[in-house]
Amino acid sequence: MSHVSPETDTGALQTSQPTSLKDLLKTVDGAVVSRTLLRRSTGNITLFSFDRGQGLSEHTAPFDAFVLVLDGQVLLTIGGNKLEAKAGDAVVMPAHVPHALEATAPLKMLLVMIREPSAAAG
Repeated sequence: MSHVSPETDTGALQTSQPTSLKDLLKTVDGAVVSRTLLRRSTGNITLFSFDRGQGLSEHTAPFDAFVLVLDGQVLLTIGGNKLEAKAGDAVVMPAHVPHALEATAPLKMLLVMIREPSAAAG
């Protein structure tokens, strides 16, 4: 696994404007690239691009995570269960459950993290 590259662009998306998410990030050979699209105390929306074979090692998060695969394919491990998701698929990863991912093809995905109000305050 390569380290996550610095965000290629910072700041939120323009409001009230259509945006092609697949075109916001390029896939970089041997790397993971991310761009935070929206950051709030109640959650974040982040766009990721992974080269084939790149991923995120197993970890847990104190909030639910919604993954929308925009392009490519990913192998997700959630609570020890493996599943594949492809472009157009969405997966919810529950809070406090160990999860990991590996791009089995160049991958672009949207990650939406939702915090409980008590977690957002702290």
